[in-house]
Amino acid sequence: MTEIRTETVPLVDGSALRLTVAEPDGPVRGGIVVLHEARGVTDAVRGLVQGLAGDGWLSVAPHLYHRDDADELDGAADDEVQQQVDRLEGEQIMADTDTAFGWLADHDISADRMGVIGFDLGGSVALVVAAQRRLGAAVTVAGEGIAVAPSASLPSLVEAAPDLTCPWLGIYGETADGKPDPDVSRLRDAASSSEVATDVVVYPRKGYRFDDDPEVAADAWQRTLNWFDSHLR
Repeated sequence: MTEIRTETVPLVDGSALRLTVAEPDGPVRGGIVVLHEARGVTDAVRGLVQGLAGDGWLSVAPHLYHRDDADELDGAADDEVQQQVDRLEGEQIMADTDTAFGWLADHDISADRMGVIGFDLGGSVALVVAAQRRLGAAVTVAGEGIAVAPSASLPSLVEAAPDLTCPWLGIYGETADGKPDPDVSRLRDAASSSEVATDVVVYPRKGYRFDDDPEVAADAWQRTLNWFDSHLR
């Protein structure tokens, strides 16, 4: 199994950004920045980093809460997690993701072979990054803040989506009562108004999240790999 490790990169503001990284055992196909969920760099995030590396992608997850010395909030109450999210600053988020992309560039990955992916909060940030930076492809999984911004320093996704600069895939689930989410439809329309290839996939929900179903989770994972395989060349 591909090993993961954590590196530290000093920043110009005097802080140090932690990066969880994993390298493929064989040839490197490109690089992907993994943006963590609201609860930080959890086991699920580390698993995503590891899984992408297993498919040949040099993978790096910046710890966006590093200025508060917080890596993982897996056991925290929901209100504590929201307070942490609210402390994020848009400029700092972009600076941290830029550092992660720079780390990939230092490992000989060109911009057109760089991708970004995130789940939950990270999915929202992934779309915003793909609208403000030039890269090869982006994937958002259950990104929050579709119609209403997820934090004061980030735009809503329907605001950001028309400015997408690279192919973008959105993966979502139906609402809890099994109905289509009108906000996801709005996001699909907003993304399609950009000048790049976009796709939005909506899965049925059998539990709290659509990926509670192993078959659905496997299908979403394969779609993600296919998207990067198709656009990072």
